[in-house]
Amino acid sequence: MTCSLIDTHCHLDSRTFHAEIADVVSRALDAGVRRMLTIGISLETSRAAVELAERFECVSAVVGIHPNHVHEVQASDWDDIQQLSQHPQVVGIGETGLDRYWDVAPIELQRDYFRRHLKFSRSSGLPFVVHCREANDDVLEVLRDDFQHGPLNGVMHSFCGDVAMAEECLAMGMFISFAGMVTYKKSDDLRAVARTIPLDRILVETDSPYLAPQPIRGKRNEPAMVTHTAACLAEVHQMSIEAFAQSTTRNATRLFGVEPVFETVRSDN
Repeated sequence: MTCSLIDTHCHLDSRTFHAEIADVVSRALDAGVRRMLTIGISLETSRAAVELAERFECVSAVVGIHPNHVHEVQASDWDDIQQLSQHPQVVGIGETGLDRYWDVAPIELQRDYFRRHLKFSRSSGLPFVVHCREANDDVLEVLRDDFQHGPLNGVMHSFCGDVAMAEECLAMGMFISFAGMVTYKKSDDLRAVARTIPLDRILVETDSPYLAPQPIRGKRNEPAMVTHTAACLAEVHQMSIEAFAQSTTRNATRLFGVEPVFETVRSDN
């Protein structure tokens, strides 16, 4: 593949990758994926994300507490996340947001931590990453409240909302990112939404090891597979994969301050 892509959302700390993480990173580089953002969902996984970013030049970290884990936090966890965010390889805050699908954490506690992430994003200058599952109206309500303080500096990760939601998020200053779901045969509605996203505000991701795109649906996902999602979205926008990759990489650089790198995977220390 001749183009360069950035996978803006993956979970490289996942246990399924532990035994072969160097191979996973190497396959991504071979596929043209020139940077991966590995995302924390708890203090422990945020620390793991930073460790991976220290180990691999092409990996950057995002640190935060996922809405499905806010009920598990210890008293000092949020302070520790804020401290961890000062690490030079940390480029964002999250993933945060709201989740009514699993309903494992009280929604008010989820809202509290969502607001904490947004407030800290403003004070730190780091962009935020939003998880939203069956909570579109609730998420928009929190985002609207924060928008009163100025344009939002963040991304709707693995977007699966409708055109109206996308338009409102864009109007507030956000980016929209698509994962493997947009490639599924029955995802015509989501592809129709993707078609409306301006090329200067669209991102691609894997959310690996989850949400494998259509050619490998049902199997373990990994960053190399973001090429399938990018190819699908390029077709939706009626442009070449190379031109589309250039747009999304430029957008990732603008939002997260990251650049594609061209490295060979270092051996384990």
